[in-house]
Amino acid sequence: MKLWIRLAGMTVSVVIGIFFVLLVAGQVGALRGQRPADLGVHGGRLRPPSATRNSVSSQAGFYAGDGAQYARIDPLRFDGTPAQAMQRLADIVGSIPGARIVESRPDYLYAEFTTRWLHFVDDAEFFLPESGRQIDLRSGSRLGRGDLGVNRRRIEAIRARFEPRTAAPR
Repeated sequence: MKLWIRLAGMTVSVVIGIFFVLLVAGQVGALRGQRPADLGVHGGRLRPPSATRNSVSSQAGFYAGDGAQYARIDPLRFDGTPAQAMQRLADIVGSIPGARIVESRPDYLYAEFTTRWLHFVDDAEFFLPESGRQIDLRSGSRLGRGDLGVNRRRIEAIRARFEPRTAAPR
């Protein structure tokens, strides 16, 4: 019985120690990762989705593999003018805690989302092609092989605030 109590105490101590080390590492920026060099629009496309389960992309259909399959998500649809849509999107993104808009153009928005405690950074891009009434997007984590669905939930939360709601049928 005493051995079990000692092992449990040691396990708790190790877990607390690991959490403390991660917290300190996050606070000093060690978990930010590097900004990808290939962000932006290239030939009408955003950066490809990750090969692992840590990104979402409305352009994932252009790519093959498990990561692309996991990443599939609908683009944002809008009413009104493209300029109004991009301004609305910038307002919504800018209001999210931990968000920082890095670049904003009439057809492109790039934002970094930083988590509160560990300061992990996700990169989100939004592209408004000349043709169409939708905004293509990509959101991905800089570090790790998975994001526990964080990028998908964030984009769906943006969609819920962004897309026009239709009146319920009477």
